[in-house]
Amino acid sequence: MDRRTAAAAAPFRISMQDAMNHRLQSIVYGLVFALIVGWVLYIGQGIFVPIIFSVLLAYVIFGLTRLLERIPGLGPALPLALRYAVSVLAIGVLLFGFALLFISQIGAVVARAPEYLGDLLALIQQGAVALGMESEPTWASLRRDALSYINLQRLLGSTALLLTSLVAGLVVVVLYVAFMLVERAALPAKIDNLSSDPAQVARVRQLLTGINTRIGAYLALKTLINIITGLVTWAILALFGVEFAAFWAVLAATLNYIPYIGTVLSVAFPVLFAMLQFADPGPVMSVLIALSVAQFFTGHFLDPYVMGQSLNLSPLVILVSLAVWATLWGIPGAFLAVPMTACLVMILSEFPGTRPIAVLLSRHGKV
Repeated sequence: MDRRTAAAAAPFRISMQDAMNHRLQSIVYGLVFALIVGWVLYIGQGIFVPIIFSVLLAYVIFGLTRLLERIPGLGPALPLALRYAVSVLAIGVLLFGFALLFISQIGAVVARAPEYLGDLLALIQQGAVALGMESEPTWASLRRDALSYINLQRLLGSTALLLTSLVAGLVVVVLYVAFMLVERAALPAKIDNLSSDPAQVARVRQLLTGINTRIGAYLALKTLINIITGLVTWAILALFGVEFAAFWAVLAATLNYIPYIGTVLSVAFPVLFAMLQFADPGPVMSVLIALSVAQFFTGHFLDPYVMGQSLNLSPLVILVSLAVWATLWGIPGAFLAVPMTACLVMILSEFPGTRPIAVLLSRHGKV
């Protein structure tokens, strides 16, 4: 009986071993494929980043086009090409205005950099006195170190050059968007010709519709929240007399596209500037508290709703995706982390082999 039982169990053991080997091979192949994709994304940053920003900008243009169509009386009478032109012109003027504001405000800050550096050294001296370090040569060495390591004019000048290159990059993005608008009319026919199986075509259409709906809703809600955040930031800074309030407000609205870290930076930058402007710590603490309260409300009430309802991503996944995409693409990757991860989850959910991964990445386990 033992021999017969062993003989009968042998095929079962072999099949189990084959299944485990097949699963192990699948895991190894998946890891190798992920590494290859990551390497391609890393070395192709200069190609992929403008294209993806163009796609997101195209989503915004399509949304504005639909809004123009809903204008009572006038909207339905406007030709589609005219609605596209108005939408592109409006977004172009808005982006160009923001870029000019950034460059002009940074130029003003650079011009006043020596004054701010003097205020910074005064703060360092006050701290040295409070710590009992005011006697020579301690304070003299501290001052020399500060002057040797802190070059505010050079730092702000390099930032201005970076923003200038961003403006040049916007030109490339606009060109991509223009061609995307031209190609959009032929996209349905291309999808229909992808496969002779109507079920496969319907599946692709469903996937693209889901991506369009979720990413469009995310961009619309997130942009609205960021505009509100920027206005609140401007009001707070203007109330306390912080200089360049409009610049810090636009910067805060832009940084809030980066989850979690952008919230911290949008508070830290104007507070650090307030420390240079005000010798009294009272206004600085007031600015810090007011901005922190505003960002706390946004980060704990509005943002979770946007992330959870429109994108179905868990907070941990958002944080990890931020680290991954920022490592691959730097600052642009930080801005693109959330929509890229949302698209990845929706694509993974369409295949039986990768659907469990999509479930783990989702907020409530439903995809």
